[in-house]
Amino acid sequence: MWKLSLAVVLVSLASPALAQLDARQMAAAREKAQPCFACHGPDGNSQNPVYPILAGQSWRYIYIELRDFNEGRRSDPQMSPMAANLSRDDMIELGNFFAAQKQLPIKFEADPAKVAAGRLKSDQVLCQMCHLDDFVGQNEIPKVAGQYPQYIKKQLEDFKTRRRTNDAGNMTSVASTLSEQDIENLSQYIANLH
Repeated sequence: MWKLSLAVVLVSLASPALAQLDARQMAAAREKAQPCFACHGPDGNSQNPVYPILAGQSWRYIYIELRDFNEGRRSDPQMSPMAANLSRDDMIELGNFFAAQKQLPIKFEADPAKVAAGRLKSDQVLCQMCHLDDFVGQNEIPKVAGQYPQYIKKQLEDFKTRRRTNDAGNMTSVASTLSEQDIENLSQYIANLH
């Protein structure tokens, strides 16, 4: 019994972000997240298809991306300066805050033929192995279901051209096999998922 208790304590210490934020912590996190809302929208629900929706994303993915911007493994003229002065605790707090928010549906009318072709391509390249069924993500693998197709398309293009490489080679390898039409179809399919 004591071994089980020790294991639970060790896991909770190793994963500080697994704890739910209480009301006071949530208010502090919301205050810290205010600058993020300018691009990523109220509570992380982006209103601009150029910027990803952060609401409902895994805390771990947000933390890793912020850390990669902070440490230079990922670069963006807007995000790199925003992440430059964040501490590890700040990044975890922001990850927890956005993970606790509810993702709202985007205004998007998918092309049914592209959705069908995107579904087939996702099965061929085994997207669900990492992103899971319905593209809900897991741990450091992002939830991409319901993201704007423009954002999905840009990320796939960036992986394909190796403008983005903070993926341990997984996405750059998959994206290198995709045609422009495959990328368009996948972006329509994934954006259409809720």
